[in-house]
Amino acid sequence: MKRSEDRLSIVALGGVNEIGKNMYVVQYNDDIIVIDCGSKFPDESLLGIDVIIPDIAYLLENRDRVRGLIVTHGHEDHIGGIPFVLKQLNIPIYATRLTLGLIQGKLREYGLLGTAKLQQIDAGTELTLGAIPIRFFRTNHSIPDCLGIAFHTPQGTVVHTGDFKFDLTPVGGQYADIHKMAEIGRSGVLALLSESTNAERPGFTPSERLVGAHIEEEFAKAEGKIFLATFASNVHRVQQVIDAAEKANRRVCLLGRSMVNVVDVASSLGYLRVPDGMLVEPAEANRYSPRELVVLCTGSQGEPLAALARIANGSHRQIGVSPGDTVILAATPIPGNERNVARIVDNLFERRAKVIYGSGTVTGMHVSGHASQEELKLMLTLMRPKYFIPIHGEYRMLYQHRVMAEAVGVESGHTFILNNGDVVDIAGGVARQDRKIPNGNTLVDGLGIGDVGNIVLRDRKVLSEDGILILVMSVAKSGGKVVTGPDVISRGFVYVRESEGLLEEVQRIALNAVSQLDGSKPNQWASYKQAVKDEVAKFLYMHTKRRPMILPIIIQV
Repeated sequence: MKRSEDRLSIVALGGVNEIGKNMYVVQYNDDIIVIDCGSKFPDESLLGIDVIIPDIAYLLENRDRVRGLIVTHGHEDHIGGIPFVLKQLNIPIYATRLTLGLIQGKLREYGLLGTAKLQQIDAGTELTLGAIPIRFFRTNHSIPDCLGIAFHTPQGTVVHTGDFKFDLTPVGGQYADIHKMAEIGRSGVLALLSESTNAERPGFTPSERLVGAHIEEEFAKAEGKIFLATFASNVHRVQQVIDAAEKANRRVCLLGRSMVNVVDVASSLGYLRVPDGMLVEPAEANRYSPRELVVLCTGSQGEPLAALARIANGSHRQIGVSPGDTVILAATPIPGNERNVARIVDNLFERRAKVIYGSGTVTGMHVSGHASQEELKLMLTLMRPKYFIPIHGEYRMLYQHRVMAEAVGVESGHTFILNNGDVVDIAGGVARQDRKIPNGNTLVDGLGIGDVGNIVLRDRKVLSEDGILILVMSVAKSGGKVVTGPDVISRGFVYVRESEGLLEEVQRIALNAVSQLDGSKPNQWASYKQAVKDEVAKFLYMHTKRRPMILPIIIQV
């Protein structure tokens, strides 16, 4: 019998009402199990930030209860945060063979591989973590070895789908475990967490196999070099490019660090078939005629430092685009990346290349890895959950997924659309969402994890917009009179040689501000700096309508 105090909780730490940095928690009493640990890239407002990872304060506060991390698949938005989290919380990690290989590469880079506790699982694995038995089922996605998870808690079964679609003709031969999904559903599902990325898209998502035929057709027609940009983690797409190159008697050159890493891991583990002699080093690419070469590269989302962007603007040191070359963008731009992609396409057209770009449904060069509406309905029908939590999407996607859930039988009021930090508690078979844990973004800048906050970002914003003005002066320790200075240094504010009159007036105002103070009083130095900042800032805004950062440096002599 269940104890009256038994409680099952589902906690969203990342991945709801956003795309990226996925992390969820299933907790039964004192047993906490973490699902995924992703990262996402910052927008233009987060100046200098490298990546964003989930806030794990809740896990750190309950570190003795955390039984492990289960990773559904190997995309960055599901594994990218692992090295940063493991530095603070070294918990066991459970993942499939390919996913584990990609994680190992990350941990090796950060010097954490020797201390990490890694365990390989597959669709047939059965685990018990704490008091929670766990089973898995295979799903289709744009990377091999993807799993859904079923947590068989004493309160009931909780299912997390991971990212999925129903591809009935998968490239790698890894078919979705539809029978196992139906079996789990027949046994009863208390709560279903299902991804919502394509909840606005009607119909079914096409099979990845359709892309291969279009790639082969273009490869057969191409006269010069072929450049194809895609997501490095789309192993199925990479395999189809290699197969098409083999049929067209071309060699393949890999560009981009992530592309090289993924191909290396996937081929060493047997997920990619690469014929002997097929791969060409970039330094050797010019030894082949244009009709013998395919360049497989990163940069399909317009990333400024990725291989395709450098090729398009002519700054790549080893390979360039020539008139008549074919460039294929085998990906649909993610919302927000359209302008960067358009800039690259313009640069390629200026170099007189043939460019195939735009929506994958138009070009045939890309299909999504995520379930569209009819597939989301199929998952709901197979699982038949009592409660439903749409995950992994922005609010409008979660909302559409809720509408679909109610259309296929989930009772109205039994769907919870969460924000990060929200908690759904289930006790006695009844679910409530009435509490929240503190949660935010953890910003990673270089080696610093979470040490950049709002104040630092505000300063960076000021520096980026209006620059900095530094005033250096020496003040006598006794009496407080100015001995030398103030010297004025401008960076990003005004050009000194063209603003001599303005800066001379700044010197006069700073000198006057200091002379008004009584330097004989103790602890006067903070007042000196504040007085200089206030008076100079007031003057500069009056004459320039700008607010540079003002940094007084006062040296006692």
